[in-house]
Amino acid sequence: MKYPATELVLDSLGQVYHLGISPDQLADKVILVGDQDRVSMVSEMFDTIEHQSRHREFVCHTGTFKGKRISAISTGIGTDNIDITINELDALANIDLIERNDLSRFLKLTLIRIGTCGILQPDVPLNSYILSSHAFGLDNIVHFYEVPQSEVEKSLKEAIESQLTLPDAIKPYLISASQELNDRLRSEQTFEGVTVTSSGFYGPQGRQLRLRAKTALLNEQLTAVKLEGLKVMNFEMESSALFALGRSLGHDCATICLGIGNRPKLEFSKGYSAEMTDLIRYVLDRI
Repeated sequence: MKYPATELVLDSLGQVYHLGISPDQLADKVILVGDQDRVSMVSEMFDTIEHQSRHREFVCHTGTFKGKRISAISTGIGTDNIDITINELDALANIDLIERNDLSRFLKLTLIRIGTCGILQPDVPLNSYILSSHAFGLDNIVHFYEVPQSEVEKSLKEAIESQLTLPDAIKPYLISASQELNDRLRSEQTFEGVTVTSSGFYGPQGRQLRLRAKTALLNEQLTAVKLEGLKVMNFEMESSALFALGRSLGHDCATICLGIGNRPKLEFSKGYSAEMTDLIRYVLDRI
């Protein structure tokens, strides 16, 4: 299949349009962060840096860490940006950008999101490492794609949804993280469970300022969700699209977040730079 210029959009240098990088500048192990400034926090730990670029909110640093070639890329906030990021990363790995057709070989990427999140369980301390077993998506990205879901995933989604009062227009979905990646990231330092991916920071996560939200009781309901062997652990804004699109394209995807706010206890971290640095090193040692 030959991809036309309107579908596979490239810049004047022949690079993917939004990320602004070329295939040779991307490693097959990728750390994804939301914050542009967090890319340098990752690359400062590299032994060597071979590439640095910035285009819009997408910053990319590629180098080596203990002999492993790794790219650190910022995505910005939200599942809409993840849609751009995952499609363009896969294009870099698996499409000939000159001939505009699929490469004869497939390259699997390892994609690990390191982010921040709101904790939904009162007994989990601030600055804990939250490892996502699944992502429960309250966004709409998956509904635009053919994304296969297992019967187990569908059943777990229904079990969670049945215990919530959501606006009628919200159609949740649930996708598992890579078990192989989670086995590498799991330790006594991690709290593992279902991550809720929201399409916004305020009303979609049950916050209310001057504008009244339809989701005022959402946090309490998520905290109380009863599942066999699992808890709903946290709120964030990217993982559902990462898991859904990444897995559908054949890549391994995981998310581990630093919990900087405990929503049931109304506590928020007063600073977490050192803790984020520790989490980044924790992931780099295991990727």
